[in-house]
Amino acid sequence: MAHVPHPCPGPNGGLPTVLDTVGATPMIGLRHLTGSSDASVVVKLERCNPGGSIKDRPAWYIVRRAEEEGLLRPGGTVIESSSGNFGISLAMIGAARGYRVIVIVDPKVTATNLAMLQAFGAEVIVVHEQDDTGSYHKTRIALANQLHREIAGSFRPDQCFNPLNALAHYHETAVELVDQTGPGLAAVVATVSTGGQLGGISRYLREHAPDVHVVGVDAIGSAVFGGDSHSYLIPGVGLGWTPSNLDDLSRLDSVYKVSDEDAFVACRVLARSEGILVGGSTGAALCVALRLARQHGSGRAVAILAADSGERYLHTIYNDDWMKEQGLTLDASPDELHRRADRLVPHSTEPVQTANYRPELARELGSPHAPADGHRSTAVGRPGS
Repeated sequence: MAHVPHPCPGPNGGLPTVLDTVGATPMIGLRHLTGSSDASVVVKLERCNPGGSIKDRPAWYIVRRAEEEGLLRPGGTVIESSSGNFGISLAMIGAARGYRVIVIVDPKVTATNLAMLQAFGAEVIVVHEQDDTGSYHKTRIALANQLHREIAGSFRPDQCFNPLNALAHYHETAVELVDQTGPGLAAVVATVSTGGQLGGISRYLREHAPDVHVVGVDAIGSAVFGGDSHSYLIPGVGLGWTPSNLDDLSRLDSVYKVSDEDAFVACRVLARSEGILVGGSTGAALCVALRLARQHGSGRAVAILAADSGERYLHTIYNDDWMKEQGLTLDASPDELHRRADRLVPHSTEPVQTANYRPELARELGSPHAPADGHRSTAVGRPGS
């Protein structure tokens, strides 16, 4: 069943509102990066969402549910921890629906993302204290939860621990992807951060297209699939633990870890060879998709989701000076990308064995979705719920 827009009430003369355009994003095929004996690589362009990223889907899904359940009322406040895209989506929704939006970010937020948050009228708070993994995820989340408890009438989407994050992709993104790709779909490659995208899509595929291979992609340096945590540059990918929205690793056939340089080379090649400008997480997925395209062969398709647009990374990934400062290659030739893709090997073909769940984290960080009885909550979440 394809995505059906959710009309917003209001004096719009019967025309759609900006939020009615969330979803139903196009699927395109690459023309120059695969050979005649390869499977085709198809790309779902999530930048066509009104907020410019795949995060519009769970953000609007969660806010709709909160409105329906009376957890978010007119003039209310939305509070979230976000490294970029999810916060931007909420800021857009807040502007369209009349909510105050507070977004907790860290010093790694890009100037472009900060400007977009402020353009939509969001209030931005920057945390400077790193957590025990060397990132800012836990300190951001803890502050967002504290403000949620302190501000009356506030609502916490809580993308890290709210199971509605994955449900949005299960009910909408995955359905579109399978319908658009058709019977030749051999594999879906999806990156992981808060787990919603990979968790929801993998569940849908296992239930409705069990022969399709499901491949997770993480950054080298992230510990979603175990291993040592250290700093990395790919934006929008990874965590210091396995997120609860990725609740069943047995739904994955394999997982790969991709380096910063491999991901950024893929981004730059895709722009110059196909005319498609994407962010770093999509570059990571593309590397793996090209590897799998060689394995599955002609007549099949490997699908990836382009999570956002590369316009948000013009000063980093697409900036030669920045790349040189990071010690990264400027070689953006298709041959170089294929050499890198061909060298990739799975981090694991038994993803269950890589689990790094931290079930105590939701409670420790004060999440409104912290289970009270040892099980995951399915409530949308507010103080006292």
